Amino acid sequence: MPKEKDKQASPKVLVVLNGKGGVGKTTTAVNLAAIFAEDRRVLLLDSDVQRSATWWLERVHQAFDFSHETDINALRQLKALTDYELIVVDTPPALHSESLGVVLALADYLLLPTPPAPMDVTALINTVKKLVKPSGVFHRVLLTKVDSRSLKEAQEAQTMLEKLDISAFQTYIRTYKAHERAAMEGCAISQWKGPNAQEAQADYYRVAAEVLRDWKRL
Repeated sequence: MPKEKDKQASPKVLVVLNGKGGVGKTTTAVNLAAIFAEDRRVLLLDSDVQRSATWWLERVHQAFDFSHETDINALRQLKALTDYELIVVDTPPALHSESLGVVLALADYLLLPTPPAPMDVTALINTVKKLVKPSGVFHRVLLTKVDSRSLKEAQEAQTMLEKLDISAFQTYIRTYKAHERAAMEGCAISQWKGPNAQEAQADYYRVAAEVLRDWKRL
Protein backbone atom coordinates (compact mmCIF):
# COMPACT_ATOMS: atom_id res chain seq x y z
CA MET A 1 0.00 0.00 0.00
CA PRO A 2 1.19 3.56 -0.67
CA LYS A 3 3.04 5.31 2.14
CA GLU A 4 1.66 7.90 4.51
CA LYS A 5 2.45 11.60 4.13
CA ASP A 6 2.42 14.15 6.95
CA LYS A 7 0.52 17.42 7.42
CA GLN A 8 -2.17 17.03 4.78
CA ALA A 9 -5.89 16.50 5.08
CA SER A 10 -7.22 12.97 5.42
CA PRO A 11 -8.81 11.56 2.26
CA LYS A 12 -12.50 10.87 1.87
CA VAL A 13 -13.27 7.13 1.81
CA LEU A 14 -15.98 5.88 -0.53
CA VAL A 15 -16.78 2.22 0.07
CA VAL A 16 -18.57 0.11 -2.54
CA LEU A 17 -20.23 -2.88 -0.90
CA ASN A 18 -22.74 -5.67 -1.33
CA GLY A 19 -22.79 -9.10 0.26
CA LYS A 20 -23.36 -10.74 -3.12
CA GLY A 21 -21.03 -11.08 -6.06
CA GLY A 22 -21.97 -10.30 -9.64
CA VAL A 23 -23.87 -7.11 -8.85
CA GLY A 24 -21.55 -4.61 -10.56
CA LYS A 25 -19.51 -3.76 -7.47
CA THR A 26 -16.05 -3.83 -9.07
CA THR A 27 -17.35 -2.21 -12.27
CA THR A 28 -18.72 0.65 -10.19
CA ALA A 29 -15.58 1.05 -8.09
CA VAL A 30 -13.26 1.15 -11.11
CA ASN A 31 -15.40 3.47 -13.20
CA LEU A 32 -16.03 5.98 -10.42
CA ALA A 33 -12.35 5.99 -9.46
CA ALA A 34 -11.45 6.85 -13.05
CA ILE A 35 -14.01 9.65 -13.28
CA PHE A 36 -13.06 11.21 -9.94
CA ALA A 37 -9.37 10.96 -10.91
CA GLU A 38 -9.97 13.45 -13.71
CA ASP A 39 -9.65 16.31 -11.22
CA ARG A 40 -8.40 14.86 -7.93
CA ARG A 41 -5.83 12.41 -6.54
CA VAL A 42 -7.49 8.99 -6.24
CA LEU A 43 -6.50 5.59 -4.91
CA LEU A 44 -8.59 2.53 -5.73
CA LEU A 45 -8.11 -0.04 -3.00
CA ASP A 46 -9.02 -3.63 -3.86
CA SER A 47 -9.72 -5.35 -0.52
CA ASP A 48 -11.25 -8.47 -2.10
CA VAL A 49 -9.19 -11.66 -2.00
CA GLN A 50 -10.50 -12.45 -5.50
CA ARG A 51 -8.53 -9.41 -6.79
CA SER A 52 -11.07 -8.61 -9.52
CA ALA A 53 -10.25 -4.89 -9.65
CA THR A 54 -6.52 -5.61 -9.62
CA TRP A 55 -6.86 -8.06 -12.52
CA TRP A 56 -8.81 -5.42 -14.43
CA LEU A 57 -6.37 -2.57 -13.89
CA GLU A 58 -2.87 -4.02 -13.78
CA ARG A 59 -2.58 -4.52 -17.55
CA VAL A 60 -2.97 -0.86 -18.61
CA HIS A 61 -1.54 2.40 -17.25
CA GLN A 62 -4.26 4.12 -15.21
CA ALA A 63 -4.92 7.76 -14.39
CA PHE A 64 -5.22 6.80 -10.73
CA ASP A 65 -3.27 4.61 -8.31
CA PHE A 66 -4.55 1.22 -7.26
CA SER A 67 -3.48 -1.30 -4.68
CA HIS A 68 -4.59 -4.71 -3.44
CA GLU A 69 -4.70 -4.90 0.35
CA THR A 70 -6.38 -7.33 2.73
CA ASP A 71 -4.16 -6.90 5.79
CA ILE A 72 -6.33 -5.61 8.63
CA ASN A 73 -3.67 -3.40 10.19
CA ALA A 74 -2.87 -1.80 6.85
CA LEU A 75 -6.55 -1.15 6.13
CA ARG A 76 -6.87 0.65 9.45
CA GLN A 77 -4.39 3.25 8.15
CA LEU A 78 -6.49 4.37 5.17
CA LYS A 79 -7.18 7.82 6.60
CA ALA A 80 -3.43 8.37 7.00
CA LEU A 81 -2.82 8.05 3.22
CA THR A 82 -2.77 11.79 2.72
CA ASP A 83 -1.26 11.64 -0.77
CA TYR A 84 -4.87 11.14 -1.88
CA GLU A 85 -8.04 13.21 -1.77
CA LEU A 86 -10.26 10.18 -2.30
CA ILE A 87 -9.93 6.45 -1.67
CA VAL A 88 -12.45 4.18 -3.39
CA VAL A 89 -12.63 0.76 -1.74
CA ASP A 90 -13.84 -2.32 -3.61
CA THR A 91 -14.92 -4.72 -0.85
CA PRO A 92 -15.26 -8.52 -0.71
CA PRO A 93 -18.73 -10.05 -1.14
CA ALA A 94 -18.72 -11.21 2.48
CA LEU A 95 -20.63 -9.04 4.92
CA HIS A 96 -19.03 -10.49 8.04
CA SER A 97 -15.42 -10.29 6.87
CA GLU A 98 -13.03 -8.50 9.19
CA SER A 99 -11.67 -6.34 6.38
CA LEU A 100 -15.15 -5.04 5.55
CA GLY A 101 -15.70 -4.18 9.19
CA VAL A 102 -12.51 -2.13 9.23
CA VAL A 103 -13.25 -0.11 6.08
CA LEU A 104 -16.86 0.39 7.12
CA ALA A 105 -15.68 2.09 10.28
CA LEU A 106 -13.55 4.49 8.20
CA ALA A 107 -16.07 5.19 5.43
CA ASP A 108 -17.46 8.63 4.64
CA TYR A 109 -19.88 7.32 2.02
CA LEU A 110 -21.33 3.88 1.25
CA LEU A 111 -22.40 3.04 -2.27
CA LEU A 112 -24.52 -0.10 -2.54
CA PRO A 113 -24.87 -1.51 -6.07
CA THR A 114 -27.59 -4.04 -6.86
CA PRO A 115 -29.49 -5.30 -9.89
CA PRO A 116 -33.19 -4.41 -9.71
CA ALA A 117 -34.45 -8.02 -9.56
CA PRO A 118 -36.68 -8.50 -6.49
CA MET A 119 -34.44 -11.16 -4.88
CA ASP A 120 -31.36 -8.95 -5.25
CA VAL A 121 -33.12 -5.87 -3.87
CA THR A 122 -34.59 -7.83 -0.95
CA ALA A 123 -31.16 -9.16 0.00
CA LEU A 124 -29.72 -5.66 -0.12
CA ILE A 125 -32.56 -4.27 2.00
CA ASN A 126 -31.65 -6.79 4.69
CA THR A 127 -28.02 -5.69 4.45
CA VAL A 128 -29.04 -2.05 4.85
CA LYS A 129 -31.17 -2.83 7.91
CA LYS A 130 -28.64 -5.08 9.65
CA LEU A 131 -25.29 -3.55 8.70
CA VAL A 132 -25.47 -0.24 6.87
CA LYS A 133 -27.95 1.82 8.88
CA PRO A 134 -26.43 0.81 12.25
CA SER A 135 -23.06 2.10 10.98
CA GLY A 136 -24.45 5.63 10.73
CA VAL A 137 -22.57 6.24 7.47
CA PHE A 138 -24.34 8.09 4.65
CA HIS A 139 -25.37 5.63 1.94
CA ARG A 140 -27.20 5.26 -1.35
CA VAL A 141 -28.31 2.25 -3.38
CA LEU A 142 -27.26 2.18 -7.04
CA LEU A 143 -29.40 0.09 -9.39
CA THR A 144 -27.08 -1.72 -11.81
CA LYS A 145 -27.43 -4.08 -14.75
CA VAL A 146 -30.67 -2.40 -15.75
CA ASP A 147 -32.20 -3.45 -19.08
CA SER A 148 -32.47 -0.19 -21.03
CA ARG A 149 -35.35 -1.64 -23.10
CA SER A 150 -37.50 -2.15 -20.02
CA LEU A 151 -37.07 0.21 -17.08
CA LYS A 152 -40.20 -0.89 -15.21
CA GLU A 153 -38.33 -3.31 -12.92
CA ALA A 154 -35.83 -0.60 -11.95
CA GLN A 155 -38.61 1.91 -11.33
CA GLU A 156 -40.44 -0.59 -9.11
CA ALA A 157 -37.25 -1.29 -7.17
CA GLN A 158 -36.65 2.40 -6.65
CA THR A 159 -40.22 2.86 -5.40
CA MET A 160 -39.77 -0.02 -2.95
CA LEU A 161 -36.59 1.53 -1.58
CA GLU A 162 -38.23 4.93 -1.20
CA LYS A 163 -41.12 3.41 0.78
CA LEU A 164 -38.57 1.86 3.15
CA ASP A 165 -36.75 5.20 3.52
CA ILE A 166 -33.63 3.85 1.81
CA SER A 167 -31.91 6.44 -0.38
CA ALA A 168 -31.22 5.49 -3.98
CA PHE A 169 -29.46 7.22 -6.84
CA GLN A 170 -31.71 8.75 -9.46
CA THR A 171 -29.36 7.32 -12.09
CA TYR A 172 -29.56 3.70 -13.25
CA ILE A 173 -26.55 1.84 -14.61
CA ARG A 174 -27.82 0.31 -17.82
CA THR A 175 -26.49 -2.97 -19.18
CA TYR A 176 -24.12 -2.61 -22.13
CA LYS A 177 -21.51 -4.95 -23.60
CA ALA A 178 -19.23 -1.91 -23.40
CA HIS A 179 -18.69 -2.59 -19.68
CA GLU A 180 -17.45 -6.13 -20.30
CA ARG A 181 -15.23 -5.05 -23.17
CA ALA A 182 -13.67 -2.21 -21.20
CA ALA A 183 -12.83 -4.66 -18.39
CA MET A 184 -11.29 -7.12 -20.85
CA GLU A 185 -9.11 -4.33 -22.24
CA GLY A 186 -8.07 -3.19 -18.76
CA CYS A 187 -9.57 0.30 -18.90
CA ALA A 188 -12.43 2.20 -17.30
CA ILE A 189 -15.55 2.89 -19.32
CA SER A 190 -14.61 6.58 -19.50
CA GLN A 191 -11.47 5.57 -21.46
CA TRP A 192 -13.08 2.96 -23.70
CA LYS A 193 -13.98 3.60 -27.34
CA GLY A 194 -16.58 1.44 -29.02
CA PRO A 195 -20.30 0.71 -29.41
CA ASN A 196 -22.50 2.32 -26.71
CA ALA A 197 -19.44 3.82 -25.02
CA GLN A 198 -21.03 7.25 -24.70
CA GLU A 199 -24.22 5.88 -23.16
CA ALA A 200 -22.34 3.69 -20.68
CA GLN A 201 -20.00 6.55 -19.77
CA ALA A 202 -22.91 8.95 -19.26
CA ASP A 203 -24.50 6.72 -16.62
CA TYR A 204 -21.38 6.71 -14.43
CA TYR A 205 -20.75 10.42 -14.92
CA ARG A 206 -24.27 11.06 -13.64
CA VAL A 207 -23.64 8.84 -10.60
CA ALA A 208 -20.41 10.73 -9.87
CA ALA A 209 -22.31 14.02 -10.07
CA GLU A 210 -24.87 12.73 -7.56
CA VAL A 211 -22.10 11.67 -5.17
CA LEU A 212 -20.54 15.13 -5.38
CA ARG A 213 -23.89 16.77 -4.63
CA ASP A 214 -24.25 14.55 -1.57
CA TRP A 215 -20.77 15.51 -0.32
CA LYS A 216 -21.65 19.18 -0.51
CA ARG A 217 -24.62 18.56 1.78
CA LEU A 218 -22.85 16.28 4.27
